[in-house]
Amino acid sequence: MHTGRVAALPRANVDTDQIIPKQFLKRIERTGFGPSLFFDWRYLADGSPDPAFELNRPDARGASILLAGHNFGCGSSREHAPWALADYGFRAIIAPSFADIFHGNCCQNGLLPVTLSEKAVQQLFHRAESATDGYELTVDLMTTIVRDARGFESAFAIDAYRRDMLLQGLDEIGRTLRHEPEIAAFESARS
Repeated sequence: MHTGRVAALPRANVDTDQIIPKQFLKRIERTGFGPSLFFDWRYLADGSPDPAFELNRPDARGASILLAGHNFGCGSSREHAPWALADYGFRAIIAPSFADIFHGNCCQNGLLPVTLSEKAVQQLFHRAESATDGYELTVDLMTTIVRDARGFESAFAIDAYRRDMLLQGLDEIGRTLRHEPEIAAFESARS
């Protein structure tokens, strides 16, 4: 279960090139991408933060849950996008829909993509906008429920395999390594 501040990004079709622009893809480590997240939107030409961009607003400071519009993560299949979101501090992203490859990359990298109905997401945008001192949500992967302290509650669906990976903190390699004794026994029997 995770409770955190919400950053509301009411934009649809946010593609991976906006999430992490191509000029920052020269590294292969999974860390260090947070400062470049939404770079073209977050910063003005002189390099200073754009006060009009949603993540630069005071109520979004320290946010760990991103609320977004439909088709979030469309575009190229760069795994750097979830790396940048996680490195920035996000633990979950809530949207009405995600691009398929982006959704899988999030799960593979420990970032929870939560699909809620358009109506529920619009209600959350409204609640975030009307909050005077920031807005918090709780995302509970055990019960697959999103809720706030003011009565909002909505269930979400997630594939059991991916849910287990996220709960265990595993990627595909880690999940395979849980069966290392069986793999070693199989290989011994074959040699």
